[in-house]
Amino acid sequence: MHLEKLPAAADPGRTAEIDYSARESWRMLGIMAEFVEATERLAFIRPAVSIFGSARTPPDHAYYMLTEVIARKLSDAGFSVISGGGPGIMEAANKGAYFGKSPSVGLNIQLPHEQSANTYQDISQTFQHFFARKVMFVKFAAAYVVMPGGYGTLDELTEALTLVQTGKIARIPIILVGSKFWAGLVDWVKGRLVEEGMIAPEDVDLMHVIDDPEQVVDAIFGHYEKRGFIPSLAERDIQFNL
Repeated sequence: MHLEKLPAAADPGRTAEIDYSARESWRMLGIMAEFVEATERLAFIRPAVSIFGSARTPPDHAYYMLTEVIARKLSDAGFSVISGGGPGIMEAANKGAYFGKSPSVGLNIQLPHEQSANTYQDISQTFQHFFARKVMFVKFAAAYVVMPGGYGTLDELTEALTLVQTGKIARIPIILVGSKFWAGLVDWVKGRLVEEGMIAPEDVDLMHVIDDPEQVVDAIFGHYEKRGFIPSLAERDIQFNL
């Protein structure tokens, strides 16, 4: 008997490692499918505006009601409105758009707590992976409207600023609503990041603070007045590499 021809006894640790590697490979296919499905479902919603804000804001709060007004005005002006699909500010954004003329889009995320889909969605897409969801927020947005919020809102804001700053996406309006809420952050950006050379002085102008709903809509239209909402071929090429 040639023992060298017989397979070695399986190493339990190695077997587990191989199994994990196989699961990772299948996971990558799942991520690809998530991108494909979302892209196909959202292909016809342009022009669109992504609205961000806290999931913890109750319906009787001034921020909620202001978001609903802004979303309704954007929807009636011809913009699909994209939110995270959950409660709070996300619900307000979807609700305003749902009763407007243009689609209300919710990009939900599966979380252990806090996130449940709101009922004001014409198009609802659920994601397992934050990064796939975040790409869709950017990919289809002609503008970002950022309401008061927490870590998730700040994450979306800083990512959008970084993508525009680095030229990974075309420049879009990034509007912070709530001058009192955002004042500390804006002052810190100007007084710390600029002064210490962490960003260029002109990078501050990538975001604008606006409180009035009509002015939010006007600022977006003003940005696209000369160039139109349809991305150029060069901008589409950039988006392919997002």
